[in-house]
Amino acid sequence: MLIPRQARAGYLHPVASEITPRAAYEQRREFLRLLAAGGAGAALAGWAQRDALAQAPRAGKLAALPGARSGVAGASTVEKQTAYADATSYNNFYEFGTGKEDPARNAGKLQTRPWTVAIEGEVKKPQTLGIEDLLKLAPMEERIYRLRCVEGWSMVIPWVGYSLAELIKRVEPTGNAKFIEFVTLADPKQMPFVGSRVLEWPYVEGLRLDEALHPLTLLAFGMYGEVLPNQNGAPVRLVVPWKYGFKSAKSLVKIRFVEQQPKTAWFKAASHEYGFYSNVNPKVDHPRWSQATERRIGEDGIFQKKRPTQMFNGYEAQVGQLYAGLDLAKNF
Repeated sequence: MLIPRQARAGYLHPVASEITPRAAYEQRREFLRLLAAGGAGAALAGWAQRDALAQAPRAGKLAALPGARSGVAGASTVEKQTAYADATSYNNFYEFGTGKEDPARNAGKLQTRPWTVAIEGEVKKPQTLGIEDLLKLAPMEERIYRLRCVEGWSMVIPWVGYSLAELIKRVEPTGNAKFIEFVTLADPKQMPFVGSRVLEWPYVEGLRLDEALHPLTLLAFGMYGEVLPNQNGAPVRLVVPWKYGFKSAKSLVKIRFVEQQPKTAWFKAASHEYGFYSNVNPKVDHPRWSQATERRIGEDGIFQKKRPTQMFNGYEAQVGQLYAGLDLAKNF
């Protein structure tokens, strides 16, 4: 199906009204109204039957959060999706431990309600939004993205959320805003490994403003048609599909617009290993891991060949122009 678009700032931007059916948006608003009124339980059964909205089947573990099929270019790979059980039990979330199974084991105490995110710094309209306000800020879309970890493994995950640009345009960045700093929760009462010497806390990540405005950059509230599990960054996280996974900060509490390039958590820990950009690049190896190939989680047979890593994780057509003229070996 040909989807009409409008050209702006060098990208192809879909028109929101053309990518999200009005009925889907209004039904989701009704769900949120019921949620606020405490009547969501009766509504969930009805929502569970509306599988026409979402492409991925629900796991049936958490509250439903469906999203309409996205019209953003590159937003829905047709590759086989990673099993929900794998995507929720093989995680890097060092606030809950450094083992892959630790986040699922230790994230149960994380309280995601109430939850607020402060938007501050170089913006004309700084504000603090509750999670319910963020959920209602724009229509939910399902985006099926490849996720590539710098450690050499990958997944395919159906996320639910909307472009971060939807939030950015509402707070009106000033002319001084060149970068955005993302700050995550660091509460040792809920996160047993906050305070460990692995990283400086809180976890901080960053993007250039133009990277943050790209329509593929997602503010995610769910996955597999449901709200995010705690171990995957509940209640709201970033997903930047052309960058290594650690750039997609989880459990956000602050989004700060700044003039200077942020000093991110991994850059502070080992700047020679974790560059600010961290775009997926098969030609630039990490000192400890080759980036030429990757292991898709769920394809772990002894004879299973690794997959060749794709430049920008396969999103080069959509984001390559962001880095025109930039030496990606120096700016890794």
